[in-house]
Amino acid sequence: MDLSQDAINQVVQEALAAFASAGSTVELKAARAAHLGDKAPIVLANKALGALPKEERKAAGQVIGKARGQLNQAYAARESELKAVELEQALKAERVDVTLPVAKQPVGAQHPITGLMDLMSDIFVSMGWEIAEGPELEAEWMNFDALNIGPDHPARATSDTLFVEPLSNHLLMRTHTSPVQIRTLLDRELPVYIVCPGQTYRADEFDSTHVPVFHQIEGLAVDKGISLSNLLGTLDQFAKAMFGDAISTRIRPHFFPFTEPSAEVDLRCFVCHGESVGNPERPCKTCKSEGWIEWGGCGVVNPRVLAACGIDTDVYSGFAFGMGIERTLMFRNNAADMRDMVEGDIRFSRSLKGAAR
Repeated sequence: MDLSQDAINQVVQEALAAFASAGSTVELKAARAAHLGDKAPIVLANKALGALPKEERKAAGQVIGKARGQLNQAYAARESELKAVELEQALKAERVDVTLPVAKQPVGAQHPITGLMDLMSDIFVSMGWEIAEGPELEAEWMNFDALNIGPDHPARATSDTLFVEPLSNHLLMRTHTSPVQIRTLLDRELPVYIVCPGQTYRADEFDSTHVPVFHQIEGLAVDKGISLSNLLGTLDQFAKAMFGDAISTRIRPHFFPFTEPSAEVDLRCFVCHGESVGNPERPCKTCKSEGWIEWGGCGVVNPRVLAACGIDTDVYSGFAFGMGIERTLMFRNNAADMRDMVEGDIRFSRSLKGAAR
């Protein structure tokens, strides 16, 4: 192979011309393979140095080494130029005009249960009440004993309550948010006006009207001079905020261990408005032609509950109430199946968008 200065200069000039004519990094890589690759003339010339006489090898090696360095520098410089050009072209091609109007696509929706809990909380905050929260893993004493629910009460059976092993620890998943009321009475100074929204657990079947994990909102007022009339006024105001000014409420005698007297709260049927009662020609499936729908429970706080929290029952009295949030959502939106609320279908949440407000 010709290793003369002129021959090497010719190889360098051809390589520099190929690098300069490359219009993209892809073409430049092809030129590099041809002029700096394993079979490129300058590489073959470097391999041929071993065949030269010793006195000629040093001078020829210096020429070839200088040529290879020149080509590597030229390649690097051209590669940098082409990358800068291609980057600028890509930025121009991918440029987005941020001032153009776009159609906003919702990626999610607030769950109606969450929205309704927020609404209920806002209603009571506007009335001067406070929001109280507590743990979902609760002590058995807080969940039952402090609420005057005796050890033989059916609700304490494992068929109704989800106890956490080992049972000797007396821990369970709370069956209602009432333990939050007990914790509040133990921790705060009186008077107390709180609502306790939250998630609760029971060993219920999973069907259209029952789920094992559901939500409640419970209210508690303990002050001097509290009576049943205060409870009725609060419930009436709450119902109107939930269902409109035209709604009517009533209470029926009932029994709860933690209130005395106790009552169930009913709403006037918002479908038939009571017109289906005694009218077989216009039956109502919603209220079963009874004219009223059960909403929740309420009553005057049992003195035993107050005494368990160290409260002087000769000075203080109170009332409490509780409603299921899923049930309230069904009433407000005529939702037929409670399972729709827990299956995670975004279409269900979007169908009730704004329904909680």
